[in-house]
Amino acid sequence: MARQSRFRTGLELAKISWRTLRDHKALMAFPVVGIVLALIIGLLFTLPGILLIALTDVLWAAIILFAISGYLIAFTGVFVGVGLCATVDKVLRGEDARFADGIHVARERIPEIAKWALMVATVALVIRVIQSRFDGIGNVVGALAGLAWSLVSFLAIPVITFEGLGPIKALKRSSSLFKQRWGQQVVGQAITGGVVGVLIVLPGIALVVIGAMMVGGSTVAAGTALLVIGAVLVIIGSVLGGTLSQILSVALYRYAAEGETVGPFTAEVLQGVVRPRRGSRAA
Repeated sequence: MARQSRFRTGLELAKISWRTLRDHKALMAFPVVGIVLALIIGLLFTLPGILLIALTDVLWAAIILFAISGYLIAFTGVFVGVGLCATVDKVLRGEDARFADGIHVARERIPEIAKWALMVATVALVIRVIQSRFDGIGNVVGALAGLAWSLVSFLAIPVITFEGLGPIKALKRSSSLFKQRWGQQVVGQAITGGVVGVLIVLPGIALVVIGAMMVGGSTVAAGTALLVIGAVLVIIGSVLGGTLSQILSVALYRYAAEGETVGPFTAEVLQGVVRPRRGSRAA
């Protein structure tokens, strides 16, 4: 019953996040902008890197392109995420919210965004290195590290948005809220990400793999087309999943940090999601 209750709570959170995104046009602009910018970055840096690996032996140039792409995509994702959080907060409070309002907040947080993006890109790189260098056990360790990172950093974007903290303090604040108010926020995030992953991201990854194999053979044009289509699907799925998670994170942040419910995220739902651990006090 407890597991079923957790699943239902997570599913309800995912539904509320999706309805919030669907019903407010100002919010829809953020994932659209995020997708467009990520596509541009992918076309300028990621795709040439893939082609360099497939068609030449210039590995160092491909690594540089991937590093630039990784940081720019991380920066774009955090910038859009901060703008989204600021706008979501207004929407959930019943205030008029425009795309420009969120962008204004994000522009004020550019120094914090740039530093946090560097941390995000670095963590992602370390996890990938672990997975590639240690074969089977590396995948397990990398997956566990990724899960731990997603948990302790889940509220970092709202913290940066509303408190203006730098990366280290933001991570500590996010981790502190998570530890003090342990609950099932990961359930809602996992269900939301799982649905998006199955419907969009996994097919995109499959196309990228097939395309890469074809590029290495005699069907370069068809393989490149599949690579591009697959990359587009992966980017769309990743941005959409991240957008829904950010909507959820705003409601969780307000409730965890201030005990405040906003919008359709009612106390009944959030009480089953964020609750103090035994022996701890609310922040």
